[in-house]
Amino acid sequence: MQTKVGIIGAGPAGLMLSHLLHLAGIETVILEKRSREDIEGTIRAGVLEQGTVDLLNASGVGERMMREGLTHHGIELQFNGVRHRVNMHELTEGKSIMVYPQHEVIKDLVAARLKAGGEILFNVDNVSLHDVDKQSPKIRFQYDDSDHELSCDFIMGCDGFHGPSRKEIPDSIRKEKQQIYPFGWLGILAETPIANPELIYSNHDRGFALISTRTPEIQRHYIQVNPNDDINNWSDDRIWTDLKARVETSDGWTLPDGPILQKNIVSMRSFVCEPMQYGRLFLAGDAAHIVPPTGAKGLNLAMTDVQVLQRGIERFYQTGSKDLLDRYSEIALRRVWKAQRFSNFMTTMLHRNFNHSPFERSIQLSELDYVTSSRAALTSLSENYIGLPLEWEAERTVFS
Repeated sequence: MQTKVGIIGAGPAGLMLSHLLHLAGIETVILEKRSREDIEGTIRAGVLEQGTVDLLNASGVGERMMREGLTHHGIELQFNGVRHRVNMHELTEGKSIMVYPQHEVIKDLVAARLKAGGEILFNVDNVSLHDVDKQSPKIRFQYDDSDHELSCDFIMGCDGFHGPSRKEIPDSIRKEKQQIYPFGWLGILAETPIANPELIYSNHDRGFALISTRTPEIQRHYIQVNPNDDINNWSDDRIWTDLKARVETSDGWTLPDGPILQKNIVSMRSFVCEPMQYGRLFLAGDAAHIVPPTGAKGLNLAMTDVQVLQRGIERFYQTGSKDLLDRYSEIALRRVWKAQRFSNFMTTMLHRNFNHSPFERSIQLSELDYVTSSRAALTSLSENYIGLPLEWEAERTVFS
């Protein structure tokens, strides 16, 4: 088999990159270890930055998102039983976010690729990369009980944290920076009406809580727990009791409850791989960086990664120049580290650290008081949450 760009992973990064390259007339093949049903059925929340919404619309895959997604103009920060609305729409001159789950984005991208005749091989196994530092790298894999080899000009590692791509960057070059947080999230999918028009981020003595949404009938909520806790310790009654306590307000507002359809516990960490490229191998999305979900940056960083890659690859085939591809890590990592900074800020400000002294706890609450009472601080939070621009220096963004 042969193609111009071999893409490992059919997550948001791999699918969007394949779609963008298709629009530029550049052929790709995507290799995915899971089934289509699995990747489309793995339920994940999604807060899309303004830039991600614009990209999906400009590339022709935003129709269902605009019809079914929920546009939010702000969020609410809660502490000491009082809510403070952050009017991001006003503070960012008309920008907003879209609540549209990640797996729905995947469905839209898979449908677009298959409709256009794009090649996605699901259920591949034993993927390995070869000659990534040469002009003709190869991907070997098993598919339909047979061995295959895909020759290409470039390999795009969009295969997540546990995929094989990142390890192909030599240990002498690859630097992995990580922070493990002492917090976990217990997430539920519940059959209830929408609790609040906008997301609620609550700092409470019991721990953090997030009131989110998915559809008018199904909601996604989270509470802070010990990352090593057992989900079996959390009955539905215990979850609702704890969740309601963390978001109750002095004005008597109550959280509607209902049947819990799904529940799980996830740990939280920050991770960055530097550089994000080696030879003809380029990393994007979770293969290169992971952020705690408090800042809502994971999928959005993947989307900015692939915009840089699409422009660099397109320039290579148009002019033969690799100058933009050679600067991929430099360009992408500037935004990655700013997203890490913001995600760390939100995580440490909103979660209850039970190792803190009373002094440190009071400082945390004072930080929330300052952020919600200073227009400058609210503007900074809003700019970061809505999404900082992709810094191209002299380059222009895709579809500009």
